[in-house]
Amino acid sequence: MYKIQTNQSGTRSIEISDEHLQTIDDYHFFLDLIDSNGYVDEQVLDKLKLNIRSLLESESGKDKRLLDLCLDVIYHSNMKAYGLQQLVLLFINWKNRNNSEPEITSTDEGATSN
Repeated sequence: MYKIQTNQSGTRSIEISDEHLQTIDDYHFFLDLIDSNGYVDEQVLDKLKLNIRSLLESESGKDKRLLDLCLDVIYHSNMKAYGLQQLVLLFINWKNRNNSEPEITSTDEGATSN
C-alpha cells in the first residue's frame, strides 16, 4: 500500500494499492494523457475522468478493479491535479521497479528435440 499526497501543504492524501496501479497499467490510462508541456492540471484530471467514464459506460466497464480505482482514487474527494501528478510519479516508479525485477522462467526439462 502506498500513500500519495494530494495537496501541496500535505494535509490530504490517498492510499494507493498495487491493484490500483496494475489497473492503471492494464487500461493504459496514462498513455498520451499529459500534453507535451508536461503539466498536470485540472484539465488533465478532467480528461482522465472522462476517459474512465466512457469505459464505465461501455461493456468493458464491468470490471470491479476499474470501479475500485474510480471510487478509491480517481473520483476520491481529495483527488486534485497535484494528487494526479503524484499518482503519475508513483506509477512510473512502480512500473520501473516491476520491470527491473528479474522474471522467473521455468524450463521444460522433459522436452526432447528432434
